[in-house]
Amino acid sequence: MSGSDSSPKSADRTLFSIGAFSAFLAVAAGAFGAHGLRGRLTPEMLSVFETGARYQMYHALALLAAGWASARWPGARPAAAGWFFGVGTVLFSGSLYALALTGVRSLGAVTPAGGICLLVGWACLGSAAWR
Repeated sequence: MSGSDSSPKSADRTLFSIGAFSAFLAVAAGAFGAHGLRGRLTPEMLSVFETGARYQMYHALALLAAGWASARWPGARPAAAGWFFGVGTVLFSGSLYALALTGVRSLGAVTPAGGICLLVGWACLGSAAWR
């Protein structure tokens, strides 16, 4: 797949778009946490929410990298990395947001599954670069 592929369904453009949107949401979540939740959540739960926003931003940038890589490196691994980053972000950050906002501790059981997806995404991206 070339970097000039104008197909709206190409993996590079899809992953890059999802990454940009996720970064937008991470900034919004961070601002919401800092301004809308301070005083409404305990310091512990505010820290949990902020961790979700921070890891969402890290992996939004990783999605941008996966989109870039999928246009330049052959094989399915860069795109697989992007999808693992996307699913991992939803599970990891999403469960932390839900835990912080609801206080339902059992939601924290989903967080490690998201973390594993994020780790697999990094392994896929690293192995794509190695090849």
